[in-house]
Amino acid sequence: MRAGDVVARLFVKKTFPGGTALDSEMKRCLSVFDVMFIAVGQMIGAGIYVLAGTVVHKQAGPSIIFSFLCAGFAALMSAFSYAEFGARFPRAGSAYTYTYVGIGELWAFVIGWTVILEYMIGNAAVARSWSGYFDNLVDGAVSNFTLNTIGTLSTGDGFFGRYPDVMSFLLICAASLVVGLGSKSSAGINTAFVLLNIAVIAFISIYGFTFADFSLWMGTDDKGRSRFFPYGVGGTIAGAASCFFAFIGFEALATAGEEAKNPRRTIPLATFGCLVVVTFAYVAMSASLTLMLPYDQVHPDAAFAQAFELKGATVAKFVVSIGALAGMANNMVSGAFALPRCVYAMADDGLLFSFFANINRFTKVPLNAIIVFTLINAVIALVFDLAALVEFLSIGTLIAYSVVSACVLILRHQAASIDDDTDRFDNGGRIKRWVPFRNFWESLPGGRSICIAVVSLVIGDFWLAFTVRLILSGTLRSPVGYVSFALSALLIIVSFLFIYGHEQNSLDLNFKVPFVPFIPSLGLLINAFMMTYLQFLTWIRFFVWMIIGFVIYFCYGLSHSKEGKKMRRVGESSLSTITKQSKC
Repeated sequence: MRAGDVVARLFVKKTFPGGTALDSEMKRCLSVFDVMFIAVGQMIGAGIYVLAGTVVHKQAGPSIIFSFLCAGFAALMSAFSYAEFGARFPRAGSAYTYTYVGIGELWAFVIGWTVILEYMIGNAAVARSWSGYFDNLVDGAVSNFTLNTIGTLSTGDGFFGRYPDVMSFLLICAASLVVGLGSKSSAGINTAFVLLNIAVIAFISIYGFTFADFSLWMGTDDKGRSRFFPYGVGGTIAGAASCFFAFIGFEALATAGEEAKNPRRTIPLATFGCLVVVTFAYVAMSASLTLMLPYDQVHPDAAFAQAFELKGATVAKFVVSIGALAGMANNMVSGAFALPRCVYAMADDGLLFSFFANINRFTKVPLNAIIVFTLINAVIALVFDLAALVEFLSIGTLIAYSVVSACVLILRHQAASIDDDTDRFDNGGRIKRWVPFRNFWESLPGGRSICIAVVSLVIGDFWLAFTVRLILSGTLRSPVGYVSFALSALLIIVSFLFIYGHEQNSLDLNFKVPFVPFIPSLGLLINAFMMTYLQFLTWIRFFVWMIIGFVIYFCYGLSHSKEGKKMRRVGESSLSTITKQSKC
């Protein structure tokens, strides 16, 4: 096989002939609110109860409300791209499916395998958090019983936990049991948890405002610092980077693409609806917290419970605990819903074992995928340390966000069919007249120039992000740092202008990202900055996971891929036709 054929095979794209993008063995039974609450349940959890205190005390002070608004805006940049793909291809698999359609099979496998890891690690971390929080409420009774009955697993300062967390194991199994009952049943239970959590958040916010002291936001403190911006605007921005991770999870709703009623409308509406609900909740809770206590008196780990305790509101402290536990239970049910659907999507395409693509005829859910990956997930929660799990979070999600934004840029600048009955296409992907070397770029195979432009943009984004980080840390001194900054910024500008120099297609969709290429490009830049702050060890573990995935892909997926088989059939048919013509 020639090198060109190998590359073409690895980057074959998923197609939906004859309108099959809406065909599915799963039952379409989820409303806009059902789908929206899947994402809300994945986003609102222990994070707000723990994260808010840390950001207020150490980074932003009362300006945390702007930190959350900025983080919400950053999440919105990626959410636009997810909403457009939800309107284009309403299938299970979320970022995996979008990548398969946009830039090909190999990248799709990378994203799908990464998202599977993220859901497993996220679910295990939440289960460990729930177990630890509950253990604290009962004064260590659970951990003491486990240590006395089973014994220690490790010293607790490494990759493994101090003791086997049996409660986490059971929680993962319970959440998956709920999901295994069927989409409508699990969505109903998830919605109940979400409504309970929203009620708790409303109670905390409203009751907290009864203790409000607006002087805590006014003027300066004893050290001459602004009470509202005690760490300056830089602290607010640093807080936004931390708060961004509280918004991770909205993409979970896209895994319900095959079970949503009218998904081309449902997915975009649910995407923006969940971001509005969550952003409002975060801002309201943060405002009430910073109006109750001076920012430097806020407890970084138990902010709301301690604030109400200092105000003598012991009942409110109890409600906070209910909210935290309900929120984490919410996270587990939402994560247990999304994980097997990613596995199912990959198995249905032939990239993972077909056993996982079987749909149970009674519950209409991928029961085999639920059972197997629940057991793997539960074992991870049983033995691994929470801190080690948390270190592994976010990398896959940020990569998925970035690839989906890149896919929007690529697909919007490719020719679209004008009429399904003919081979006529619009001007999508054509180079505008003002672009230098226009004839050269148009001589390249279709779609090649926009891919080059997007890859150059991504390289520039990461180059700029690393440069800024090294400059701020003092590692990269001037003038080298400023030269690197200028060159990376120049590459970004040139790449962006080159993307802008391509005509967009005229494909009619229920929702399209506005202001393309501005919004997807901004989303890519924000995600690049976020990823440069991940720990080096996180990247090492990620590459180990990917090596395992590539073994599965090249040993099984490459030969069983449905798109690959389709490509081989087309090639064999063409060869047969040529052979017959030569004989004539």
